[in-house]
Amino acid sequence: MRLHWHRRDLRAADNAGLAAATPSDPVVPVFVFDRAVLDHAGSPRVAFMLDALDSLREWYRDRDSDLVIAEGDPTNVLPELAAEYGAEKVTWGKDYSGLARERDAAVRQALDDADVAREAVQNAVLHEPGEITTNDGDPYSVFTYFGRKWHDREKDTAYEPPSADELADVDGDAPPTLADLGFEEPEADVPTAGTDEARALLDDFLDENVYEYEERRDFPADECTSRLSAHLKFGTIGIREVYERTQDAKEGTGGDRRESVREFQSQLAWREFYTQVLFAHPHVVSSNYKSYENPIEWENDEELLQAWKDGETGYPIVDAGMRQLREEAYMHNRVRMIVASFLTKDLLIDWRHGYEWFREKLVDHDTANDNGGWQWAASTGTDAQPYFRIFNPMTQGEDYDPNAEYIKEYVPELQDAAPEVIHDWNECSLTQRRSAAPEYPDPVVKHSERREEALSMFEQARGDD
Repeated sequence: MRLHWHRRDLRAADNAGLAAATPSDPVVPVFVFDRAVLDHAGSPRVAFMLDALDSLREWYRDRDSDLVIAEGDPTNVLPELAAEYGAEKVTWGKDYSGLARERDAAVRQALDDADVAREAVQNAVLHEPGEITTNDGDPYSVFTYFGRKWHDREKDTAYEPPSADELADVDGDAPPTLADLGFEEPEADVPTAGTDEARALLDDFLDENVYEYEERRDFPADECTSRLSAHLKFGTIGIREVYERTQDAKEGTGGDRRESVREFQSQLAWREFYTQVLFAHPHVVSSNYKSYENPIEWENDEELLQAWKDGETGYPIVDAGMRQLREEAYMHNRVRMIVASFLTKDLLIDWRHGYEWFREKLVDHDTANDNGGWQWAASTGTDAQPYFRIFNPMTQGEDYDPNAEYIKEYVPELQDAAPEVIHDWNECSLTQRRSAAPEYPDPVVKHSERREEALSMFEQARGDD
């Protein structure tokens, strides 16, 4: 008998921890609600996770097994469960954040003390930190070189799910509710979780959009993205399975269509680039990756921060993104870059405030990805946007939402305004604004002025004369 401790692998297929089970050595699937982890969670993610657990539990129950649900410190719970079921080994999928590594080290010690074998398997990435390095063996700080090697490396194939006779005959309790765990219902409409839903999204994406991904992915109104981010975060679908399916799509076509699929695969590589950055530099969760000679003197105006959170900045593409976040616990990737640049370069607010808000509100929040993205926008991270390249939020809106379709979907006050007025909102007169959209706010700052202030702030941090 063995235990498999589910964490960020809420699936049965393509799960290395379940693959070694046999009829003579069946597996007991386990999930532990750990307060030390929940303390860092937001209600959208917990709601999605509970839905994923329900789906996974149903999969096991359909095969006359069950998902054993427990609450407490895994260092206590796992040895106790191993003793209860007579398990000789515990497996789990590796996680790469500092918090996860500290927890896993404590669990390894607890299992060693209980004389229970243990094995951490690769379930979240295609290439673990340390597999792709510079010629000197160091982790990459520039994606381009990492990405080239990532594309060239051979990938493992997906694992088959365990059969019914490879699963232990156990009974488990239903997962707790949000309220049981101390969370309120999210204000957002959280998407459906589970492997079936993830595969349906992947099927739909690979039907056509993946072949236009390179050209259309930056246009939020086009809905040309996979929407798999939350499923990859919680592992309701395996990364090996996703890669294999995209590889099949790439090999079945050529030209621009083939390059478009490769561009999507590059986004999978970005996930792993930021994972290896976090693994090598765990301090980046709360500290700048890039050091400046002097501290960056963020202004951190509370009223401006609240306007940003509420989607009330008077910059339409920014407000659309922030309102999408509240409504859907999701934001289009191009818009994430825009709102992050706006917070750090126009409002002069520390990226950590934005990162914390995303952590609370995003259903797909991933420590490595989100931290990497925020530090890129703030010009403090690896391979970051140079401090002097500052997004103009009006130009970004005009370039990537030219007909203001996305903006109007999330900012109904602008429903009757012409796109040219929306994209020139910060330059419109007060009379023009009141005539076009009387309920929509005036810009909280003037971009051209704040751009100069941002440049000055970073030049001071750099120690420039």
